[in-house]
Amino acid sequence: MSAKKDPSVWQGFKAFLMRGNVVDLAVAVVVGAAFTNIVNAVVKGVINPVVGAIGTQNLDHYSSCVSTTCKGDQGIQIMWGSVLGATLQFLITAAVVYFLMVLPMAKFLARQEARKKAREGTHEVIEVTELQVLKEIRDELVAQRGGGAQAEYERR
Repeated sequence: MSAKKDPSVWQGFKAFLMRGNVVDLAVAVVVGAAFTNIVNAVVKGVINPVVGAIGTQNLDHYSSCVSTTCKGDQGIQIMWGSVLGATLQFLITAAVVYFLMVLPMAKFLARQEARKKAREGTHEVIEVTELQVLKEIRDELVAQRGGGAQAEYERR
């Protein structure tokens, strides 16, 4: 039998939890849940009153009747106001996430990448310059030795 032990279930679970993408996902869910409250407040406090200037403040009241009579709960109604409200909420959420989170982060990462490339470019230029200087020193030493050896040879 081998002396190796199979990893326990607890060790595997711990390794799973400590992976970066699981932690990132958990943070995203928590931030998303908190962000939902902000979006709901914007929709109820800003969007619904603007829509209310045209009609009712509650978009859920907008509907169309498909059957011949729609009184109360009777008849077939298409509640397109609810769909419109959910769509507006989604668009607002997407816009805020993009303009306040994604776009600034993309610009920040692009600036960091440009700085990194600039540093690497400077580093390469310095290395090339140092290499060139070392080659010139080598050539001078070879020329001096060669010249000195030639002069000594001629003296003999």
